Amino acid sequence: MTSPRAFTRTGGEQVFDGHVISVHVDTFRFDADGEEVEREVVRHPGAVAVVAHDGTDVLLVRQPRPAVGDPDVLELPAGLLDKDGEPPEATAARELTEEVGKVAGSLEHLHTYWSSVGSFDEEVHVYLATDLTDGEADSGENERIEVVRRPLADLDTAIAETKDAKTLIGLLLLRDRLR
Repeated sequence: MTSPRAFTRTGGEQVFDGHVISVHVDTFRFDADGEEVEREVVRHPGAVAVVAHDGTDVLLVRQPRPAVGDPDVLELPAGLLDKDGEPPEATAARELTEEVGKVAGSLEHLHTYWSSVGSFDEEVHVYLATDLTDGEADSGENERIEVVRRPLADLDTAIAETKDAKTLIGLLLLRDRLR
């Protein structure tokens, strides 16, 4: 039995191609009744986020995010899936080292989610990094990152301090795991 919500993409065109995203205007036909709709879809390469902790503190970063007008967004270390053929786990390991100067002895996939299903196809892969050792922080970019340590015992404060979705999701998953 086919879902009454099942649909087929029938066409579309790319209307913008940027460095990270592209925007498409696509048409879809619902299988049950044949109705056609047009939707704007933002295509994104995907991303990773890393919940890194050393048993005492969770490691976060603070950086400017001009898109939301905030110079001090508190976030998990994260990055784009922008290297051809690099799997999400390798991207997570690379971003952890580049942004906070740590290497994970253990890297575990926690969850994958869509960031905004109404218009974006971006998937974010969340990893838990533990058994941390020192590495060399250097993203090769001028990201203006400040590493921030928050005690695991006070995870609720870190959760209350952020409005970033990947960080909220990652910290809530960590809090659930630590209970």
